[in-house]
Amino acid sequence: MIKLEICCYSIGCALVAQKAGADRIELSASPSEGGVTPSFGALQQALQQLSIPVHPIVRPRGGDFCYSNADFEVMKNDLSHIRDMGFPGVVFGVLNEEGHIDRLRMRQLMSLSGNMAVTFHRAFDMCFSPHVALQQLTDLGVQRILTSGQQQNAELGLPLLKELVLASQGPIIMPGAGVRMSNISKFLEFGMTEVHSSAGKIVPSFMKYRKAGVTMSSDDRDLDEYSHYSVDGQLVESMKGVISLIKR
Repeated sequence: MIKLEICCYSIGCALVAQKAGADRIELSASPSEGGVTPSFGALQQALQQLSIPVHPIVRPRGGDFCYSNADFEVMKNDLSHIRDMGFPGVVFGVLNEEGHIDRLRMRQLMSLSGNMAVTFHRAFDMCFSPHVALQQLTDLGVQRILTSGQQQNAELGLPLLKELVLASQGPIIMPGAGVRMSNISKFLEFGMTEVHSSAGKIVPSFMKYRKAGVTMSSDDRDLDEYSHYSVDGQLVESMKGVISLIKR
């Protein structure tokens, strides 16, 4: 069965995705940074309120995936906590200074993961050699790789994605980044069995009072503080509808 994983940055989004038919949730925080480790409260609520599988991301900060010793210790602590809470899967990735898979640190994280299914996230798209990385991740026992085919979006990365699907002797190759209703069939037609989408939209704030000239972000003075990212339930339903037409 083809699975649709939805990237969610809040429990509210995850509940919308679940109701719309998502098969699995990747739970994270901070969409502006591409996703970091969710809070303890969010993790607790996920276990209490969601019935579909939830795979939290373990990422201590935004930016690249070559971590300091302090960052790595945070990752190990977060990973151990997520494992002990009883999540069925987890998402992480670590590279070294040369852009290769950091196999020493990955072995430590894999060991700490216990029986959780491990997804190696889009750190893969920043690695030096995707084919070498695929073999290394296969040897490490990673269950799936989330990748855009080393392009800005997965549609542009389709040529490499196809190569990886044919070459993989273990990990599921799961396309993600820019997977939408308009292009999901391109991934399914090639035989990919899992797809990842944020299925998102920007929604306005409920606030009636608006304080002009004040922003919480130091990076973008034009940022609209009175809107936020949310999963689009109708889009999730539509994508599931397309998936249901594929007989496998």
